[in-house]
Amino acid sequence: MQRLFSTFATGWPGVGLLLLRMLIAVALIHFGIAGVFTPPPATLVVLQIIGAVAGTLLLIGLWTPVAGTLAAIVKAWVAYSRYSTHSGDPWISIILTVLGVALAMIGPGAWSIDARLFGRKHVNFPEGR
Repeated sequence: MQRLFSTFATGWPGVGLLLLRMLIAVALIHFGIAGVFTPPPATLVVLQIIGAVAGTLLLIGLWTPVAGTLAAIVKAWVAYSRYSTHSGDPWISIILTVLGVALAMIGPGAWSIDARLFGRKHVNFPEGR
């Protein structure tokens, strides 16, 4: 599972990744909730819900590469469709697509559940060895 992640950045780079995850997650959740209350085709409503779920996973930092890829696929599909739920402007979906891909490639950072579950573990050997 370690190969799925790059390094788990700490310090200021880790804070930057946390802020990036929070920004993408809030946008995905916002548009997911807004997409449920608009009358586009059912396909886009389902895509917005999937995007909101991916946003929730990104917010807590769980399965970040998978969630970032899923968010990018969903937002690319929404941007490609003619029924964009963002006032007919596909650029928000395109920006979220690029940010989702970038986050999937960079990783979650140190302040995430992924870092706790899959980060490097320190092994302490008993004295006398």
